[in-house]
Amino acid sequence: MFPERFSNLPAYAFPRLRALLDRHAPGGDVVHMSIGEPRHPFPDWVGDVLAANTAGFGRYPPNEGSEGLCAAISDWLRRRYGISADPRTEVMALNGTREGLYNVCMALIPETKAGGRPVVAMPNPFYQVYMVGVMSVGAEPLFVPATRETGYLPDFKGLSEDVLNRMAAVYICSPSNPQGAVASRGYWTDLIGLAERYDFRIFADECYSEIYRSDPPAGAMQVARELGADPERVVIFHSLSKRSNLPGLRSGFVAGGAQSIARLSQLRAYGGAPLPLPLQAVAERAWTDEAHVVENRRLYHEKFEIADEIFGDVPEYRGPEAGFFLWLPVADGEEAALRLWRETGVRVLPGAYLSREAGGENPGKGYIRVALVAPKQEMQTGLMALRNCIYN
Repeated sequence: MFPERFSNLPAYAFPRLRALLDRHAPGGDVVHMSIGEPRHPFPDWVGDVLAANTAGFGRYPPNEGSEGLCAAISDWLRRRYGISADPRTEVMALNGTREGLYNVCMALIPETKAGGRPVVAMPNPFYQVYMVGVMSVGAEPLFVPATRETGYLPDFKGLSEDVLNRMAAVYICSPSNPQGAVASRGYWTDLIGLAERYDFRIFADECYSEIYRSDPPAGAMQVARELGADPERVVIFHSLSKRSNLPGLRSGFVAGGAQSIARLSQLRAYGGAPLPLPLQAVAERAWTDEAHVVENRRLYHEKFEIADEIFGDVPEYRGPEAGFFLWLPVADGEEAALRLWRETGVRVLPGAYLSREAGGENPGKGYIRVALVAPKQEMQTGLMALRNCIYN
């Protein structure tokens, strides 16, 4: 009576973490560093905007997003990337980007490619919704290692001709979760060229794009437009969760070619859940304001410097280029996370929980992911306890 398509999925990362840790007492005051839930202050005007728009709870929200919100997103894309995106046809608001990252497979992956089962590739480790979206449409998920040897980004160019011919799309996260690697313009240029040659789409998860150390990361659509690529080649996803410290707002957007957005919009009209209008008003204001984003980035800069000072002499330590995670090398991620919890009370995520075994290897097994989201002093205390427990 139940489908088999998801029967071999492991438990999601955080239930797995609870099963690993919660039967043991913490070894000290608990410091939560496992989940990427921003804890910096969100803009102080959020409550005022929400209160001024409460009447909107009495109306059904528009499926694609309000006119004001889509215009604000389009203006932000122009300011940030120099992209001209029609707010009526090339942008759609999302109820959190996870919705869009799942539904993009439903809307855009064909039933066959090159006469066979289509392939959708993704980095390994990866945000787990990518895999479930692929499985939901009967395509073949392909896990491409994103390791130290590949600069923590997947090497799609190294795939076989047969796989590339059957490729329908790739997911790519830049800045990457969990490693904090940034795709350069050269990387985007090569990947877009490969996609043009083998006719597959690029689903670019850019949710960490506004948390970076030096130069703003280049965007997939930005480079695609500069190269004159097929306008349907790239679909991008952005969020206010990390940029604006508003994970509970559940507001993001998808942008791409008009045909891609039309298909996503049609699917959403049947099965989506548009963001309530008062929340769309908050999102509209957030995309027009950069002052709070600059301050947020400043706070993360301070945290990056603290992390570098604490772990700078740890072999193979690599501070993130962007995002807010540390990807720390250990002998075994589960053993390290359990030891850390039992001896110090610091809670981190084993890297293997973000990866899948491929070719007999799980590329996340020898790592732990540490979220730099707690207040600075709490974070510093947690990092020092981690350093003393695992690396001394």
